[in-house]
Amino acid sequence: MAAMSIGIAGAGLLGRLLAWQLSQAGHRVTVYDPSEGPLARGAAAWTAAGMLSPVAELECATTELAQLGLRSLTLWPRIVAKLPMPVDLRVDGSMLLAHGSDLGAARRLLDLLRAKAPKGHQPEPLSPERLRELEPAIHGPSHAWWLREEGCIHPVQALQALTEAASGQGVRWHWGAAVRELQPGRIEGQAYDWVFDVRGLGARPALPVRGVRGEIFWLHAPGVVLHRPVRLLHPRWRVYLVPRPDDVIVVGASEIESEDRSPVSVRSTLALLSAAHSVVPELAEARLVHTEVNLRPALPDNLPCVEMLPGLTRINGLFRHGWLLAPALVEQAVAAMMPALQPEVDPA
Repeated sequence: MAAMSIGIAGAGLLGRLLAWQLSQAGHRVTVYDPSEGPLARGAAAWTAAGMLSPVAELECATTELAQLGLRSLTLWPRIVAKLPMPVDLRVDGSMLLAHGSDLGAARRLLDLLRAKAPKGHQPEPLSPERLRELEPAIHGPSHAWWLREEGCIHPVQALQALTEAASGQGVRWHWGAAVRELQPGRIEGQAYDWVFDVRGLGARPALPVRGVRGEIFWLHAPGVVLHRPVRLLHPRWRVYLVPRPDDVIVVGASEIESEDRSPVSVRSTLALLSAAHSVVPELAEARLVHTEVNLRPALPDNLPCVEMLPGLTRINGLFRHGWLLAPALVEQAVAAMMPALQPEVDPA
């Protein structure tokens, strides 16, 4: 197929993945985003912990989304291998943890996960001895379950690497450019062969997307070794701890129905960090080096939407599943776009 002109509205994770993949295929790609530059932390993807958890997320997802997540887990290593900068990617499984007093609530959630999980991907119980063998730093939770095919990715590294790779392939970036006029084949009056709308909250009012506030914490914890993401099944919170390079552990995340972008609250700080300390007591001497707040784009049903019209594809509503679903959704969207651009054949 001849090279096409592609316009992308939005330079979050979806926008950068699309720009990288389409420019790699030889197309001319232009990206518009209201952020001041490639490192401005406007998109929700910057703030995420980067968990790749198709089964653990089934509490607020569907079996179909889990299948997409499993597909993304096969795509991420291929993507990272082609990027010009190192990206910390771990696909060593994840764990669900529960304190003895919370076992009843944990079992109800596990029953839900087992019912919705794709065949062969159900949580596996871990003995205390096996838990200590896999994660010696964990003390306190008396119950644990193993999810073998899960992992995490470093969002900041991945976003930077995708931008660098796409730029090297000729992608043009228009920073400080909020898109207000978008229609099939056209962005801000500029014509394209195809347009992708991946603006998240910026897609309003075309889509009924809302922002859901999330808060995370970065802890610098020298000597505290965590090999994989873990989640504490707390009755009120789903608290996760995610390892990152350079002795950093990310703790999150609140989920608040609000579009308030003000700094993290005392309530969230006390609740999330107390829960994290109950999982890894050595974090008592960690240093809180960074806090961040952002809004996850969510649709009324909290499920993603991929809408395709001639000359236009919209992807939105990834909610808390952005890093998990983005590669698979981009793969599907690009594959669906290509046949639509083939010239019609006269049956005669």
